[in-house]
Amino acid sequence: MKPLKKEDINQDVFDLYDDYAHNKIDRRKFVEKLSLYAIGGITVSSLLSFITPNYKDNLVVAVNDKRLDSKYITYNSPKGGGTIKGLLSKPKDAKGKLPGVIVVHENRGLNPYIEDVGRRTALEGFISLAPDALTPLGGYPGNDDEGRALQRKRDKQDMLEDFIAAFEYLKNHKNCNGHIGVVGFCFGGWISNMMAVKIPTLKAAVPFYGGQPSAEETAKIKAPLLLQFAELDKRVNAGWPAYEASLKANNVAYTAYFYEGVNHGFHNNTTPRYDEKAATLSWKRTIDFFNDKLK
Repeated sequence: MKPLKKEDINQDVFDLYDDYAHNKIDRRKFVEKLSLYAIGGITVSSLLSFITPNYKDNLVVAVNDKRLDSKYITYNSPKGGGTIKGLLSKPKDAKGKLPGVIVVHENRGLNPYIEDVGRRTALEGFISLAPDALTPLGGYPGNDDEGRALQRKRDKQDMLEDFIAAFEYLKNHKNCNGHIGVVGFCFGGWISNMMAVKIPTLKAAVPFYGGQPSAEETAKIKAPLLLQFAELDKRVNAGWPAYEASLKANNVAYTAYFYEGVNHGFHNNTTPRYDEKAATLSWKRTIDFFNDKLK
């Protein structure tokens, strides 16, 4: 059988996966519904294999890239989960102090894709910190299904405190100039929005397809925002009109982009939801934004 391609797959399969990935349905129901699309020589097992993240073959920056000083550290999150592990990365040839970027994972812990994004960020001339909010439960367990299950056991406000603590750690790091931004994906997009709410000195926030704060919370935002959305992401996009109205009402500086014909998760190059054109453009805009606001 020929390998599946994105164009072989009904859009409903991507929507179904989104429901599963965001805990709207359990795995049994997901597989059951997926079987409806196992037609024309396409099997359930091939669909599952196709839509499951492939981390091994899709790293952009190698774990041991010689251009980087990248290592795991721990920091204290007294209002959150206590001691939190994170991947700290910076360019080896950096001279002087660097601006910092917190990289926030999806709803499954610090998986290889997010670690890779942390390394990509460092190669652009930043010191990045990618925390693992699953640390109090043993850390990312090595696969996303178990990671999602673990993350459901933690309170999201406590996890928000873990990322606020990461901001404080990075701001005071000897290699950081104190100018900190945040980029996050999915759950991490919500965290990015909420860090802008909670941290008056945050310099920039880039939520990728993230949930939105309330109108009352939005009024507290001081940081400029670069908001990245997927056109086909009906679930997240439903909250945008109200959020935009609140941003305008409170004179918050923001730019929003909707990427045509792409799904939630389009930046994640390890899954078939990945869209190279949108991912490349959105990442360029992200780095340009951080260069403008943090350096």
